Amino acid sequence: MTNQKNTGERQQKIIVFLLFIVLILASIIIGTFNKINLLEKPPVTKAPDIEPIEAVAPVSTGKIAIIIDDFGYRNDAVSEGFLNMDADLTYSVIPGHEYSQTMSKKAFQLGYEVIVHIPMGTTAPKYGEDEYIIKASMTSAEIESRMDKVLQHLPEAVGMNNHQGSKASASKRVMNVMGTVLKENGKYFLDSRTTKETQAELVMRTLGVPTGRRHVFLDNNADENSISQQLYILAEKAKTSGFAVGIGHVKENTLNVLQREIPKLKADNFEFVFVSEVVN
Repeated sequence: MTNQKNTGERQQKIIVFLLFIVLILASIIIGTFNKINLLEKPPVTKAPDIEPIEAVAPVSTGKIAIIIDDFGYRNDAVSEGFLNMDADLTYSVIPGHEYSQTMSKKAFQLGYEVIVHIPMGTTAPKYGEDEYIIKASMTSAEIESRMDKVLQHLPEAVGMNNHQGSKASASKRVMNVMGTVLKENGKYFLDSRTTKETQAELVMRTLGVPTGRRHVFLDNNADENSISQQLYILAEKAKTSGFAVGIGHVKENTLNVLQREIPKLKADNFEFVFVSEVVN
């Protein structure tokens, strides 16, 4: 009986030992299998957030501000050509003519900048529009009255430059009265510099009126080659100084040159801006 009992205990121990061995082997097999799976399947990682790349605007070569004087004299294919220019140009309307108000409204509605081309007394014995002209011989009250009349006549205007006016623009008193009215109405003044004796820019700065000066006349010579040369002199000035102001007129040759050359200058990263962007 004792031998049988011992034999039964040994068999139980052997079975327990074998079960223990089986469990160990099973653990080893399962662990190995998991490791293989981990090797076969790389861990999933979140892709890093990538900031969108913004387009870099080209650096401006220079700002060119062009005023086209004498709007109001005509309403034809030439004036319409200017009103279809693909550039920010400033149109200076001379008051008192048949098409002055018409062209002022048209230019404004089409998104161009409008200013008054104010007739002023000149040293030459020739005067402009009698109802609107500013003369050096006028009293301060007369000048104020004329200025108010002009601004009412062309309400779209945000500024003013002088038409002729050598004698009047050389008078500090005249420019002081004009500047005071402009400041009260929030307008700027661009000195066309028709005389070396001009006091316009100096007086306007003293009064705190936004102001500037003309650097180049584009079409004193009406030949297209000359106009083109003047335009590129203006561009070179803008490149050197950051900006430049040129003045041309509602003339066919001037229109032809600007239509041809402005796209080329834009391609060279010149900016065409309103005069209000460069006065200070």
